[in-house]
Amino acid sequence: MQEATSSRVEARLSELGLTLPAVAKPVAAYLPAVTTGNYVYTSGQLPLINGELSAVGKVGAEVSAETAKGMAQTAALNALAAIKAEIGDLDRIKRIVKVVGFVASEPEFTGQPGVINGASEFFGEVLGDAGLHARSAVGVAVLPLDAPVEVEVIAEFE
Repeated sequence: MQEATSSRVEARLSELGLTLPAVAKPVAAYLPAVTTGNYVYTSGQLPLINGELSAVGKVGAEVSAETAKGMAQTAALNALAAIKAEIGDLDRIKRIVKVVGFVASEPEFTGQPGVINGASEFFGEVLGDAGLHARSAVGVAVLPLDAPVEVEVIAEFE
C-alpha cells in the first residue's frame, strides 16, 4: 500500500508549497463531510490555519478583498482535507461539481465573486479540468467566529 502523500493531488499541492492540513474540528453539531453514492458533500469550511483565523471581520471593512481571496483558498484547502478524510485518497476525485462561497461583507461590498475566485482558481490549479465547477458566491451579514469567508464543496469521486 502506498502512502497517502504519494497521491498526484497531494504532490501537486506540494509543488504549490502547500500541505494538506488536519481536518478542521467542527464548531457545532455536524460532520466535516458526508458521502452519498459517489458524491462527497463538505460542511462549510472556514479558513482556519492550526485552528485559528488569520483575520476576522467584514470584507470591504476590516478585511480587504485580496486578503479574503487568500482566505477562500485556505478554506478550499480545508475542504480538500475533509474530502480526503471521507474518501481516503484525493486522486479518487473525478470532479469538483459545485462550490458555494459565503463572504461576510459590509453592505456596499459587491466583490463576492472575486473573493470566492480564491477557492475556484485553487481547485483548477490543483485538479486541472476536474477542478472546474458550478458555483455560487453569496454575501452574508456574518459567519461563524466572525470569519470573512466560508466555502462548501460537492465533489464526485470514483
